[in-house]
Amino acid sequence: MPTGSLQAENGIDLVSRGSARTLDGTNTRLRLGVASCLELFVDLPSYVGAMHGGASSGFSNLAPGVKWQLGPLPGEVDLSATAGMGLPTGATAVAGRGVRPYLQFPWSRELGAGWGVSGMFTTFFAPSDPDSRVVVEPTFVIEKQIGAHADIFVEYIGDFRRHDGPGHLLNSGAAYRLTPTRQVDFHIGFGLNRNTPDVIFGLGYSVRFDNLF
Repeated sequence: MPTGSLQAENGIDLVSRGSARTLDGTNTRLRLGVASCLELFVDLPSYVGAMHGGASSGFSNLAPGVKWQLGPLPGEVDLSATAGMGLPTGATAVAGRGVRPYLQFPWSRELGAGWGVSGMFTTFFAPSDPDSRVVVEPTFVIEKQIGAHADIFVEYIGDFRRHDGPGHLLNSGAAYRLTPTRQVDFHIGFGLNRNTPDVIFGLGYSVRFDNLF
């Protein structure tokens, strides 16, 4: 994130799991570049609404965080470290109990000819939830730039927790840059086993405001 820039990333997700259908939105993250390698961000509460079946409804937590860019590392790998915390502001049935800190390590590498790979290793902590006290979530992405304005990607998302089996989800989508500071995107994901949603479909829009300070 450029220093002095504020970016708003917004999206909605339609989630299907068995007979339950939920609509989650808007998922909004505000990002502020405060130094050449440092940004502050906050995930605003989004509303999860049950559309069909026995799914829970309510708001998610407010979750501030900070991101520090560590790379580039040898091998032209860009690496960052992120720390954040979900504050207990949302509905317990949706967001769980108590504070929920997490650590993330996003990385990326350009391969040339418009190809790139990236991923992230995240550990979520839930001290007040004995069933999900620690959750580990790795992701891996292959992406390709299409022309000057578009990208497509395929992503694997894993979910590993102590008291349940692993979850595996395959996600894919595309993004189109309307201008250098505005982008629209979509994605569709399919659960590969019973511990993930059957289908997730999402739409997103982001806008950046530069030279604020």
